[in-house]
This record gives sequence, C-alpha cells and structure tokens, in this order.
Amino acid sequence: MRILTDILTTLHFVAMAGLACYGLHRLWMLRHWFFLSRRPKQPLLWQYDEDCPVVTVQLPLYNERFVAQRLIEATARLDWPNDRLQIQVLDDSNDETCGVVDDAVAHWQALGVDIEVLRRDSRQGYKAGALAAATSKARGEFLAVFDADFIPESDFLRRTMANFTQPEIGMVQARWGFLNREQSWLTQLQAILLGPHFGIEHRVRCHQGLFFNFNGTAGVWRRQTIVDGGGWQADTVTEDLDLSYRCQMKGWKFCYVDDVVVPSELPVTLGDFRGQQQRWAKGSMQTARKILPLVLRSRQSRGVKVEAVAHLLANLGWLCAAIASITLYPALLSRSTLHLWQILAIDVPLFLLASLAILSYFFLYAYREIGWKAALWVPVLPLLTLGMAPSLAWAALCGLFQRGGVFNRTAKYGTSNQTPMKRLLPVYSHRSYRVLWVNGALVLYSILPVILTVQNHNWLALPLVGLFPLGFFLVFVKDFLEIRHNL
Repeated sequence: MRILTDILTTLHFVAMAGLACYGLHRLWMLRHWFFLSRRPKQPLLWQYDEDCPVVTVQLPLYNERFVAQRLIEATARLDWPNDRLQIQVLDDSNDETCGVVDDAVAHWQALGVDIEVLRRDSRQGYKAGALAAATSKARGEFLAVFDADFIPESDFLRRTMANFTQPEIGMVQARWGFLNREQSWLTQLQAILLGPHFGIEHRVRCHQGLFFNFNGTAGVWRRQTIVDGGGWQADTVTEDLDLSYRCQMKGWKFCYVDDVVVPSELPVTLGDFRGQQQRWAKGSMQTARKILPLVLRSRQSRGVKVEAVAHLLANLGWLCAAIASITLYPALLSRSTLHLWQILAIDVPLFLLASLAILSYFFLYAYREIGWKAALWVPVLPLLTLGMAPSLAWAALCGLFQRGGVFNRTAKYGTSNQTPMKRLLPVYSHRSYRVLWVNGALVLYSILPVILTVQNHNWLALPLVGLFPLGFFLVFVKDFLEIRHNL
C-alpha cells in the first residue's frame, strides 16, 4: 500500500510540474504580448486594380439549418469584383439544410453572383474531404474558408488580401469574435478561454516568426501553399492544424491580422463545448504524433522547435490536470507529516506556477481586451476546467494512439447575446450519461482530500483542495440539467 501511495504521489508532482511548465510558457507569452500591445496597429486595405486576383470562398456545411442562409448571404455581399469572386457551398447535409441552401444559392445566382452547391455521395474525410474535393474545382488563386456560424464583414477580403504583399505569405488568419459571449456564464468563460489564443498566442507567434496555425475558418489561403503542403488530409481530426504545420515546414509564412474580427457563435451547451474541446485535444495530439518528429529533425531554428513542442503538446495540460486531481488524496496522505519549510519550498512554487500564473494570463487578457466585467468571471474558470479535465484528458490520450476518427460537428443555433436559452431546448440534445456518472463519482472522491485537510487542521490548504469537488460538482450539475431538459 505504501508503494502505491508513493507512486501516486510522484505522479501528482509530475503532473503539477507539467502544469507549472505550462504556466511558465503563459508568462513568456504575456511578456511578449505586453511589448506588442504598445505597438500601434496599421490596418491595410486592398486597392482595386486590373490585377485583382480571383478568390474562391469555400463554405463547408453539415446540417446547419439555422445558420446556412445567414452565412451564404454574408459571403455573397463580400466587397470584391464580381467577376473575381467564386463561392462554393460544400454541403454534406442530410437534413432540411439542403433546402435552405438550395433556396439561398438560387436567390444569389439570380442576382448574378458566381455561387454553386457541391455535394458528395458520402462524408468521407469529413471537412478535410469536402475541402479537398472542392479545391480541385475552384478557379481562385486564393481560397477563403468560413465555417457555418461565422459572419464575415463585407470588407473582409479587402482587409485580409492586402496582407499577401510578399510571395512567401501563404495564409492570412483573422481573429474570431463572439456573437453570444454574454448569453450565459458558460459562453462568458469560453470567450475568456478562446480569446487569448488569438489576441496573445497568434500575435506573439506571428511577430516572433514562430509556427502558428490556421484555425479552420476566417482565413485566406494561397492555393499553391495548400498544394505544396500536401493538401487537405483526414488522418487527424484537426486537419487545419496538420496542414498549417506541413505548409510552414515547406517554407511558407503565415500572417495573423488581429484587427480583422469575424463574428462567430460559441457553443451554448456544455455537451457541445466538451465535444468541441475533445476534438481539438484529440486532433492536436494526433498532429503532434505525426508532425513533431519531422519538425525536430528539420533545420528549423531552436526557437521554432521549442515553440512547436509547446504548441502541439499544450493539450497534455488536460492530462496533467486530471492526474493532479485524481492523485491529490494519496499525495496528501503521504505528506501529512511534512514540515512547513518543505511545503514552502516545493508546494508553493508549483502552485504559483500551475495556478496563479495561468489565471493571471487569462485575467489580464480579459481585463485589457474585453473589460473588467469579463475579468470577474476568471475565478470561475478553474472550476470549469477542473471539471472537464478527465474527459478532455481521455481525448488527448486517444489522440496519442488513434489515427483519424469521426469529425463530430458542433451544433450552431444562430444565437446572440439576446437569444433566450429556453428557445433552444427542443433542437439538439446530448445524453452523455457516462460523463454524468464519471463526474458524480469524482465529486464524491474529491471530497476525501477536503475531509483529510480538515482533520489535519490545515486550514490554509482548504481553499485549494476545495476547488476540486466544486469543479466536478459544477460540471455534474450542468450536465444533469442539460440531459434532463435536452438543453
């Protein structure tokens, strides 16, 4: 029994060390972000001329009845010469979305817009397969991609295409905005989680000449870049991340434009949010397994290699958080007789780097980029992430050992900040009873460290160990309500 406890305690501190490394990386990002935030932005705008290139806009859809018409209308209104703009609607739907798409496309065709619907016999390759099939039929030198829930402004192409000033620029990525950020506490937290990926990480990586990724939507590709990189491939469930690294390995440069914001929709249910994050966690691990050996053996600079490791393995943070949660109780049992100086020398530095450094990262971003009201939600962030960590850790592990997989779509409802949540009740339902039972068991198990802490009169540690049952309980209740009400 003692040996098992020692092993679990060692695992606990290995996991905490992993989270501490993640925290150090966040602090490095913050340092460079503060430097960049003092630099004035210089927005660019394409000036029309006779050499204006042909752009093909690709809209991959699958059962998007609530948002398909809105997306088609937004892209049809893009400010670009009509004879230089082609729109491809890649519709793999098998529900009433097909009728919505056909009606919208017929309407804009009658107005002279070059728009067509492309349908396949099967969903082979999912989004990657649809994009690969459509690209062979595209006439554009540049390819813009938008997911179903995005609404590009009319000047999107003029503001992004102006960044292809150098022939080595292969992709320009715009920033995601969020139409329904204030719809619920869940969407508030998602905006805080996703925002720094663009506002901090993309900005820093782009400025430092490091690899970063196309986010699957709200970006424009130079067609030759995709060809040189080997095209869209479906052996990972994050085909955008995979292609991004393959193209940059070929010498293409990517550009991020922070001042071009494309509104999108955040998942409105915990089930949808979890499914999205599981796909990203699994896919990033699949891409790491596929790409990292090539990057490390390449002639890229040491900085590019180090950041590629940090970037592609970032979702191992979910595994570290899950291990730290599960091994907390045996770690407390084995170290109940430690002196105060030992705790100050080991536990406190790990806690500061693994917790406060990461929270500071999100708090400073939320405060400076969104507003102080958004920053008030940051203390709730550890509860949500701890509660979701086990399921996302499992997805990351699957990514390390599985190739490809099902591309599960994230439901979109066409919502905004003013959309009542109850309106969405009968539409899409998630009945993840397995997740419910797992989190219920973790709620009970995570109470044991709290009891032990109280018994040892270790009152200073009580707020920390109390986070775990609160996080699992929050996710358990949210899952229970969604299953009960089909929300």
